[in-house]
Amino acid sequence: MPDSLPPAITADTASPASLLHARYRSDAVGAPAQWNAVLSTLLAHRSIRNYAPAALPDGTIETLVAAAQSAPSSSNLQTWSVVAVADPARKAVLAAVAGGQKHILQAPVILVWLADLNRLANLGADRGQPVEGLDYLETFFVATIDAALAAQNAVVAAESLGLGTVYIGALRNDPEKVAAALNLPPQVVAVFGLCLGYATADDRSDVKPRLDQSLVLHRETYGVADSNPAIDAYDGAIQAFQHEQGIPAIPWSRQALARVAGAKSLSGRDRIKSVLHRLGFKLL
Repeated sequence: MPDSLPPAITADTASPASLLHARYRSDAVGAPAQWNAVLSTLLAHRSIRNYAPAALPDGTIETLVAAAQSAPSSSNLQTWSVVAVADPARKAVLAAVAGGQKHILQAPVILVWLADLNRLANLGADRGQPVEGLDYLETFFVATIDAALAAQNAVVAAESLGLGTVYIGALRNDPEKVAAALNLPPQVVAVFGLCLGYATADDRSDVKPRLDQSLVLHRETYGVADSNPAIDAYDGAIQAFQHEQGIPAIPWSRQALARVAGAKSLSGRDRIKSVLHRLGFKLL
């Protein structure tokens, strides 16, 4: 890692222009006429992988869950749940599933976000009402989307309170082991985890640049212009970021294509459909 890094971009200290520049490593997106603290928090997001042992203040988790429950929910079905994991032994199981990610062990709490169709299944059984709609892929989509929307609300709320977060998609490497560790009933599966805590004082994680808006923003219809120049530019931006962070500089295009090259590149998640069936999801 470089001997000296500039202070990380933060929502409290950075101007709108500097936040937008950090997000794209360019001035292509100028500061808008309107701005507020919510936008600053969103634009300053960074993944934290170094956590201090400090406990969360009382009521923090409940506040974040209230923020999560303020997210939209398809048809108000509320088909998600979350498990707050603080026990070191249980965190160790989750870390092992996720390939030994040390921040899972460091963070005081891991929030495991669940697609949860069990609650409605039980409600139907209790009331003697049919719930065959739970068996369809559409309803599983609803549950996973609802969980993601809720979790992102919690992330924004956490970061507004000075907490750090990082998503752990690698819990899907072995959903059955996660289900066993958390005592999940049928028709409930961990969609992802979320480390939650305070960054260490020496953590220098910074805002990671994203693809240029020309690649993701389409107007009226999907654009078909040559994307290679913008991707080449992004490869350079991401490598500069990686160098600053002291991590191997690998072009985004190479890394992204390697991640989708085949079944072996999915780290066990190529089995997800059969695993979901075993966990009680029919996915008709």
